[in-house]
Amino acid sequence: MNVPQKILLAAPRGYCAGVDRAVQAVERALELYGAPVYVRKEIVHNKHVVEQLRGRGAIFVDELDGTIPEGAITVFSAHGVSPAVHADAERRGLRTIDATCPLVTKVHREAVKFASEGYTIILIGHDGHEEVEGTMGEAPESIVLVETVEDVEQLEVADPERLAYVSQTTLSVDETREIIGRLRERFPAIVGPRTDDICYATTNRQAAVKQMAPHCDLVLVIGSRNSSNSNRLVEVARDHGADSHLIDNEEQVRDEWLEGVKVLGITSGASAPEELVERLVALFRSRGTTEVEEFEVVQEDVRFMLPKTIRQAMAATPGA
Repeated sequence: MNVPQKILLAAPRGYCAGVDRAVQAVERALELYGAPVYVRKEIVHNKHVVEQLRGRGAIFVDELDGTIPEGAITVFSAHGVSPAVHADAERRGLRTIDATCPLVTKVHREAVKFASEGYTIILIGHDGHEEVEGTMGEAPESIVLVETVEDVEQLEVADPERLAYVSQTTLSVDETREIIGRLRERFPAIVGPRTDDICYATTNRQAAVKQMAPHCDLVLVIGSRNSSNSNRLVEVARDHGADSHLIDNEEQVRDEWLEGVKVLGITSGASAPEELVERLVALFRSRGTTEVEEFEVVQEDVRFMLPKTIRQAMAATPGA
């Protein structure tokens, strides 16, 4: 089979601060309270991470229905939940740990603020994504979802003078910029958040792939199918001159993809652990690839504190 002569590793790649915090929240909860710990939805969109946590005693549920016993420890995923879910948990007497990424929380607060000021809010995002569902739940009467520029063209609003926009944190930077540009053209009075909603990690990982892809024949993106930011990395690589595929792990690499590939780029979505990158690189090293090089575009040093509930429980537990 064909073996790439050289591998370029996009940097930054992999875990963002919000994912790291959410995964640690479940791990600490298991240490502090013991199994089982219930988690609403996947804590992050990565099959490998979910399976590892499941093996340690985490139970993943779609909703807070009868499967969770009263008073059980329940973690909300990094993607955030609506006020209705918080209220439901309280009604059921669940002990909750909110692992919502602080950057998603920022979007929720923006939506609440704009709604309280009487704005109709345009939410740029993907229909059905958990983050979008949580944000829309903050002000369901005031939020309209748009996914594309075409959606903007068909948009009709009651008062074009009282319009605001927010966005999902894991979108394509370029596509979102285009949608915002069209919103501004159609509705000149529209207002937006003070700082960009697309998170630093999504932006940085796309920037790294944009610069790396022209040097590659193929870019493999490690990430799960339901990971929005991982899917965007595949699109960015293709848009910038490289063939690209999304894989969960090294076992999904297909030999026909490697035909004629001299330089292989590798990156990983914000919810994919570095261990999966190491396994993929090891596969190609075992087949004879000797040159492996970091392709660093920007350095990241963002860290988020663990959820308050976890910090308090650790402080009260000697040796935790």
